[in-house]
Amino acid sequence: MLNFLPAKLIGFISFSLYILNTIFWLMPILVFSLFKALIPLRLSKQIFSYLLDLMASNWVATNSIIQNIFTKTTIVVTGLEELKIKDWYLVLANHQSWVDIVVLQRALHGKIPFLKFFLKRELIYVPILGLAWWALDFPFMKRYSQAFLKKNPHLRGKDLETTKKACAKFKHKPVSVMNFIEGTRFSDKKHKKQGSPFNYLLKPKSGGMSFVLDAMGEHLTKIVDVTIYYPDGIPNFSDFVSGQVERVHIEVHSFDIASELGHINFSDRNDRIAFQKWLTQFWHEKDARLEKIRQQYDAQNIK
Repeated sequence: MLNFLPAKLIGFISFSLYILNTIFWLMPILVFSLFKALIPLRLSKQIFSYLLDLMASNWVATNSIIQNIFTKTTIVVTGLEELKIKDWYLVLANHQSWVDIVVLQRALHGKIPFLKFFLKRELIYVPILGLAWWALDFPFMKRYSQAFLKKNPHLRGKDLETTKKACAKFKHKPVSVMNFIEGTRFSDKKHKKQGSPFNYLLKPKSGGMSFVLDAMGEHLTKIVDVTIYYPDGIPNFSDFVSGQVERVHIEVHSFDIASELGHINFSDRNDRIAFQKWLTQFWHEKDARLEKIRQQYDAQNIK
């Protein structure tokens, strides 16, 4: 580790290497993306999908190497033994900083399939990145507003139908879909504005998660519940790349979706209410877990 260097220099070198690493892997990803798009054979698309995921996984692995060389961050992770690389997961985590994404990729790399996010359909048209996201099989969703559906009732349910078709590829290919159900990063200001009943969390939003489960319910088998805690305070990305984050604590728990939630019909009002109650209780348990972790670190610091 080269953490004896000045923090600003570490940050500059690390960030530069992240950019170079991204460009290095983005180029072959784009080339293979074009092959995947132009060759209509199903088998070739499956082969290219696996190769593209491998490239993206190597991108994450190289980022982790950069972190190990230039920073002193210790990431303590428990519960990884529950995970399998060849399973289908919905990953849920509390969200405090952009650093969350980096540490999640590092902690879960090689333990579950490459993390993917649901993206708005419009993002597929973003130059270069849109093609890369499509090639990496990031699920694109198209959701209509209630106002739009009132004017066009014949399109009701079409957004979900389109997303389900896009997710059909995951029937034979393991996937991990990431969802931050708070919808935004935690801050004291947002916490106070919401009047959140939780000590360390914002209110969970059921809409995104219910859409994922409704669209991919038959393709997802387990939920990975990830709790992220920063013992030295919530960092920003600059703190992380410059080696100023000493410790990150992550607890992982997984459970079967079917045994925990059963079959949910999201078009049924009673099922939606029951799901919201489950989600609220789930979030209270995560809040209690964060309090327990905080107390453990406080006790260590006192000693």
